[in-house]
Amino acid sequence: MTTLDVTTTSIPTDLPDIRRIGTSDLNWALAEGWKDFQAKRGDLIFLGLLYPIICGIAVALAFNEPLLPLLFPLVAGLSIAGPAVASGFYELARLREERRDSSWRHFVDPLNGRSRWPLAGLTFGLAVLFVAWLGVAYAIYGATFGANAPMQVGDVFGRLFTTGDGWQLIVLGNLAGGAFAVVTLVVAVVSFPMVVDQPVDAGTALRTSIKAVRENPREIFGWGLRVAGLLLLGLIPAAIGLAVVLPWLGYATWHLYTRLVVR
Repeated sequence: MTTLDVTTTSIPTDLPDIRRIGTSDLNWALAEGWKDFQAKRGDLIFLGLLYPIICGIAVALAFNEPLLPLLFPLVAGLSIAGPAVASGFYELARLREERRDSSWRHFVDPLNGRSRWPLAGLTFGLAVLFVAWLGVAYAIYGATFGANAPMQVGDVFGRLFTTGDGWQLIVLGNLAGGAFAVVTLVVAVVSFPMVVDQPVDAGTALRTSIKAVRENPREIFGWGLRVAGLLLLGLIPAAIGLAVVLPWLGYATWHLYTRLVVR
């Protein structure tokens, strides 16, 4: 009797091991990110200025009256794009870690190599998340002020801070925004630096990011609070501070990734 032996080749599905980290690791990542920023600050300040420019464009669009209700959601929601924008910083940090050339021209390397399509997939996911956030924000505006309620530039702050509907809008908007920020943190804290670092697909990187958060929930939440605080500081004045905060956080997120994921 002949036995037919059929061998199949399976694609590895195991995710990398995740380390348990502590508060000291979060502080270490920020400190190492600051060292990287200081080493490359001339180039990266120039790049970081692109982010305030984008914020300025968002503000200009929102001052068109029909878009005015989306003024804050547009500016606040742009932080969802942060992990995608920071991909070049991850690459420079990786090269510096390996003591290789980390000059300006390598900033766009992730877009030209094996990381291109995984990055595109993850970035598309963030774009969908951003559009969903705008939809939820506009729905909250409609539920509190009325979808057709006019809002002139001059009375924006008056209506927000002196009426019950305004405070309801603030509370609901911040709760929704916080939820979207948490989702962004969970799916992006590891996935973007991982596809820059390793030849993995977007799905594997995404699952690894979720696994890292699941195994370090308190620490990742603490990281999110640090990121939120620095972004708020970066918005003062007129978002110019983001020219420093964005590259700093990009570098720091890379170092957090190296502490979280066994490479």
